[in-house]
Amino acid sequence: MDTDLLKTFLEVSRTRHFGKAAENLYLTRSAVSFRIKQLEGILGVELFERLRNNIQPTPAGERMLGHAEAVLNAWERAKQDITLNQQHSTQLTITAGHNIWDAYLQPYLQPLHLGLDGVSLRTEVLSESVMTRQLIERSLDIAITFDPPKLDEIELVKLAQIRLFLVSKQKGLNIEQASNQAYIKVDWGTAFNITHAQAFTMLPVPILHTSSARMALDFLLNNGGCAFLPEVLIEEYIANGTLHYVDNAGVITRNVYGAYWAENERLANVEQAIAILSAGFANAVD
Repeated sequence: MDTDLLKTFLEVSRTRHFGKAAENLYLTRSAVSFRIKQLEGILGVELFERLRNNIQPTPAGERMLGHAEAVLNAWERAKQDITLNQQHSTQLTITAGHNIWDAYLQPYLQPLHLGLDGVSLRTEVLSESVMTRQLIERSLDIAITFDPPKLDEIELVKLAQIRLFLVSKQKGLNIEQASNQAYIKVDWGTAFNITHAQAFTMLPVPILHTSSARMALDFLLNNGGCAFLPEVLIEEYIANGTLHYVDNAGVITRNVYGAYWAENERLANVEQAIAILSAGFANAVD
């Protein structure tokens, strides 16, 4: 199958608009429409409901999303594996959930690069559901996540325990006073959302809800308010007095896990990578 058909299908699914998909893919609108019709012809089903200004995936189109992503991921990995140069005999695919790369994992990319001799790296930021699906399909080697999948044959390693603090630009706030501040809610995973719903009902409806801690930090610095952010991201601003802890808010802890297949053909490289990450996170692990 022509992978361009799948790429076009995913772009239309994402934008819900043939014209916008055409712009993003540097194609004409008619070319996008033709590709979708080609794919529908191959599959023998309609993938989209074409209503006026409202393009929606059909049930078949919804089911096709995961398959299209899996095929394209497998194809990209196959191309990279085949074209590895003489210095790199293998490739590891490492994915992480939202916030983990920017807030915690970024400093350890260089140690991974230097410590994994002869290994090239492929890194991505994915949702928990997509990571779990790719683990099942064995199209990735290591998933780094707050909420690890509980699957047979999957090894789990606790890499770190991170601490999230409610912080504000305004000094001397307590948790009750913070309820009158603009609130920025960062998505820190399922366990965080449960704790948040139980213990922080006094906080207002978020003015911004985001899966990016760095975006939340930038918004907070520019507009004020309060947000739960990790130590590594706020320590500089706490030290220079730009941000302040909200009194009586306590701390929410989250564990970071590495998940991988126990029977991975690159298991030695995977375990070496996990060891590097564990050593890097050693000060954060309780």
